[in-house]
Amino acid sequence: MNSKGKKKSKILGLIRYQWILKNLPYFLFLALLAVIYIYNGHYADRVVRDIGKTGRELQELQYEFKSLKSEVMFRSKQSELAKAVEPFGLKPLSSPPLVLNDSANMK
Repeated sequence: MNSKGKKKSKILGLIRYQWILKNLPYFLFLALLAVIYIYNGHYADRVVRDIGKTGRELQELQYEFKSLKSEVMFRSKQSELAKAVEPFGLKPLSSPPLVLNDSANMK
């Protein structure tokens, strides 16, 4: 290479270096945007996993609620209630209850 070519490449190298320095804030801004974009992707994945986990927990709780509700309804039937209180000596009424009236209130 001749001296003119070396001089030209030196000038081009200096121009490129100055151009890079001039645009450094822009490159840093782009790098920051890339980091935010990557973080946002990871955050979205985590939120989707949490939503799925919460949905599964909700479904399990709904199943448990339905099974407990059916058990309570079964135990509150009159026949089941009579079986449950029999050890305490309580029995279902065989005749209708008597209505007591207060004679002082009767006019």
